[in-house]
Amino acid sequence: MIRLSETHLIVYVSDIIDISHAPKLALLCRDIKQTFPELIDLIPSYTSIMIEFHPCITNVTALEKHLKLSLDKFEQLKPVDQHELIELPTYYHPDVAPDIESLAKCHALSLDDVIQLHSVQEYTVCAIGFAPGFAFLGTVDERISTARHIEPRMRVAKGSVGIADQQTAVYPAESPGGWQIIGNCPINLFDPSADPITPFKVGDKVRFVPIDRETFIELGGVLKRQQVETES
Repeated sequence: MIRLSETHLIVYVSDIIDISHAPKLALLCRDIKQTFPELIDLIPSYTSIMIEFHPCITNVTALEKHLKLSLDKFEQLKPVDQHELIELPTYYHPDVAPDIESLAKCHALSLDDVIQLHSVQEYTVCAIGFAPGFAFLGTVDERISTARHIEPRMRVAKGSVGIADQQTAVYPAESPGGWQIIGNCPINLFDPSADPITPFKVGDKVRFVPIDRETFIELGGVLKRQQVETES
């Protein structure tokens, strides 16, 4: 446990990234929030939870004591599987996926192989960060696991589905990024005016569902050519 500032501390549950930690971290976050409902925010990651609090409202000594006791019992936690399965319609095609062909070639696979290997997997939300609504999902089949680009793109389209090593994710908004883009999800995954603002919670399960071009457009998807026309 490390005190980062007067308003933040971080708790580490392990030195090793393990996908099985995600549901335990989610359970631990719920327990902390129930015990200290005045906390401003809890941000779980692969091996840690960052906690934001108001020093004049939260009894920090009591919080730290509770966290220490919780950490001692972390490995014994047995979460009940109450997490949602979130299905994300995804258009896998070079029209929206600038890296799918090169990724397939790199692994001596066909495009259909890449699509099948990516969409058959049920992923776990391991962390949310980098950008609001950006959920890190694990783990990608090693047969399509691919490193990030050495030089990130300045602009990655909203909805882009990417791979970085054994992680996959959807870019909830246009942003810079270096992930290998293999598809696009036309569903809006971040809305600051909604409650919740994103459908993802750490521990949730996610599956990508392949869709065709027509369905992609019907769901609000934008093709690369349309993006260029919009920008001009």
